[in-house]
Formats: sequence, structure tokens, C-alpha cells
Amino acid sequence: LHSKIKIKTTFLLLYFYTCPDKPVFTPSALVVNYGDPAFATCVACQSGCDESRANLEASGYKEKNGSTIKWKVSSLTEWKSDPICYYTDHNGTQCCSTLKVTLYQMPTNVSISVLNHSGPMLEKSRYNLVCEVRDVAPAENLVVTFYRGHTELGQEQFSRPTSRKPETGSFSLSFNITKEDDGAQFSCGAKLELGPEGPQRPLVVRSQSLTATVHCKSNGNTIQCKQTMLNWGRVLTNKTMPWTVFPFKY
Repeated sequence: LHSKIKIKTTFLLLYFYTCPDKPVFTPSALVVNYGDPAFATCVACQSGCDESRANLEASGYKEKNGSTIKWKVSSLTEWKSDPICYYTDHNGTQCCSTLKVTLYQMPTNVSISVLNHSGPMLEKSRYNLVCEVRDVAPAENLVVTFYRGHTELGQEQFSRPTSRKPETGSFSLSFNITKEDDGAQFSCGAKLELGPEGPQRPLVVRSQSLTATVHCKSNGNTIQCKQTMLNWGRVLTNKTMPWTVFPFKY
């Protein structure tokens, strides 16, 4: 019996990025919203290369005219899609450049809560605000900001390694609650900072506001701080103040 043997051959391409005449991409970097079109142009070499040995590796539409190669994608959905433009010189060396493509996606949801707590908070106690950000990419460009009203309380970022694909994360901020926080609104915002190549408008998704109810201690009991202030106001208003009248002498 004769058995058939399949031989698989793998070709290893060695790219060199330190050639004197490197391929040049225009633009030099791309920032693209998930599902949007993308396009760039590569000039493989400026002089003296064999145009037939110039090419561009990437999925999508490619149009070649001499050493100039145009690349276009109608809807970019590959999270790792950096095109490589290269040519092979007369020594058999492949000289190349890579176009850095940042594919981003805004969070599908941003929410705020208090860690392991529900209901009223007690003044002079410490709590943790938690902001959950779902399905955002690239996560390494995410900055989460906590707010009290319009005032920034602090910022957090991913502290672990991230990938290019959408990720979900929770971020926390520890704070001491005071009676002045009764009725205050807390929220958080998720912002993608994509640099000068990114959109000019801020890419921010804000959570809904969380309204704090703070209880204060009063005569051994705990009641809402605003009610405590109201009760003190009533006491001062209803209290009869003794006055002593002295005769005025000329």
C-alpha cells in the first residue's frame, strides 16, 4: 500500500525597516471608527527600484501605478489591519514600512455605582465610586474621569495590558462623604484620547448621574442631612430670645 504524504512549505519573509529608501505612506497614520472606510497611498521607493517587485500586504482594494500603490477598504472591521508596503532591491532585500492603523470603538455603555452599597450614605464615611465601561477599543487610549456635578474628582486608566479588540473594565475612586454631598450628583465619563490623527471633537460617553443621599447623626439618630439642617433652622426660628432694655441717658 502506498500512502500519500502532504508536504507543507512555509515561506518566511524578512522585512527590513532600516533601508535608506523606505516606502512612504500618506497619511503616516490612520485613526478609523469601527466600520468606517479607510484609505492610504504608499510610494514604495523614490528612485531606482524594480517597480514590479513593489507590493502592499493588506486586505481590501489595491491599485498599483508604478511604485505607487493605493489602498482602500469600504468598511474597516479588522482590529489588526496595519498594511505593509515593501519592495525587493537588487540584493534580494525586502525594504518595508508599516502604516499604523488605530481602529476605535466608543463604549456601548458607561455606568456608575457605589461599591457594595445601596441606599443612603453616612457622613464622615469612606466609599468607593465604581465606573463600568463596556466594549471600548483601544482600551489603552481610554481615560475615565469621575465628577461631582461639573467638578472633576479624579481620573483612572487601565492598569493591565490590553489588546486592540474591545474590552470591558471597572474603575474605582475612593472618597470621604460629607454632609455637603447630600443631594450632590456623581457621574463618570469615558474618553478616548487618540492623538492629533484622531477626531477633533471629544470622544466622550457619560454615565447617568447618581444622586447622593447622605445621613447625619443627630441626637443619637441618623437622618438626612438636609432634614437636620432644616430642623436646626426651625429651632432657631421658634426660640424666644430674652432682651433687656436699658434706658438711654443724654
